[in-house]
Amino acid sequence: MTAERDETIKWRSLIIPIYGPTILISIGMGAVVPLIALSALDLGATVAQAAVVVGLIGMGQLAGDLPAGALAQRFGEKPVLLAACLVEAAAMLVASRTDSLAVLSIAVFVSGLASAVFGLARHAYLSEAVAAHFRARALSTLGGTFRIGSFIGPFVGALLVEQFSIGATYAFAACMSLAGGLLSLTLPSLPGVAPVSPADTAERPPGLWSVLARHRRVLLTLGVGVLLISAARATRQSIVPLWAESQGLDASTVSVIFGISAGVDMLLFYPGGAIMDRFGRMWVALPAMIVLGAGFLLLPLTSSAVAIGLVACLMGLGNGISSGIVLTLGADVAPDEGRRQFLGGWRLCADLGNVTGPGLISLITLAFPLGAAAIALGAIAWFGAGWLARWVPAYAPSPAEERVTAG
Repeated sequence: MTAERDETIKWRSLIIPIYGPTILISIGMGAVVPLIALSALDLGATVAQAAVVVGLIGMGQLAGDLPAGALAQRFGEKPVLLAACLVEAAAMLVASRTDSLAVLSIAVFVSGLASAVFGLARHAYLSEAVAAHFRARALSTLGGTFRIGSFIGPFVGALLVEQFSIGATYAFAACMSLAGGLLSLTLPSLPGVAPVSPADTAERPPGLWSVLARHRRVLLTLGVGVLLISAARATRQSIVPLWAESQGLDASTVSVIFGISAGVDMLLFYPGGAIMDRFGRMWVALPAMIVLGAGFLLLPLTSSAVAIGLVACLMGLGNGISSGIVLTLGADVAPDEGRRQFLGGWRLCADLGNVTGPGLISLITLAFPLGAAAIALGAIAWFGAGWLARWVPAYAPSPAEERVTAG
């Protein structure tokens, strides 16, 4: 009982240095992301080119995942967090001032790189700072703060565009990144972890590729599971508005549907973490994928705003309760030696799902109607549920096993 109390106090001491920067930066990026395509169009891009520019955020995250692990291993989480915030702020300032499509594209890509580094450093820090019996709640809260910021951001962006300009929104995002970097300076050092010194060459840390090769089995099994989770989440955000538009709903109605669904999503991040800590990771991973799959399969049966809204809320339920599952599973299976490099590979699996998931919609709809794409995605989500049912118990310890190990 005392240990739980002490660990809870320790976790609360991280609210400002860990969760504060996350919510600030996600508000800033949430304000910017809906406007990137418009910025590209204003600079002379075609619709296809504008879509590519938006996709450069995800490409930057993919490119940055593995180097992020190496950087965190080399310099430690605190300097890397600060550097990522400064780089992202610089990219947003450049985007706010440029009149070149190429420069905007580079800035968006660099922002994705910085986001990967920032996300890896937070993940690695919390994986070590918080005890296993409280890990899921801590990491689900991290996912929840990102959701809250992403929900608030677009409203702030709309206000700034109305009062000033799109450039002012990028400048606002830069200020949020700088504020996040300043808050990161308050991050306490991990107990028992000495700072890395360039002069320390007697015991060289394991290399990135050796760590990934050593743990390739978990990346090719459980890692595929998190890829499927990420793909289901990302396609949910794409297919619901596409289906709503195909049924004749206007943009304002779609926005209301998304807002309500996001509200359901945000309410469930902490309960999801509590369930994982108390009962085990399977009690969230499996229901979340089943619910998301059901939402995909039900979507082609809807035509009215109410029906589409109800399905969107169902999918928001599945997405919200799974907040932090990818981070938590990664922390569960990360090795003590080479933890940061391993988490870089782990996050690469998740980001591959984020990028390839929406691409499946485009690929399927080349030959089939949108409803067929929804059915295919539902089948993939349910396949993912079966895959997770096979591999989560093999790697993620149950709460009873954690208590025995701690004892």
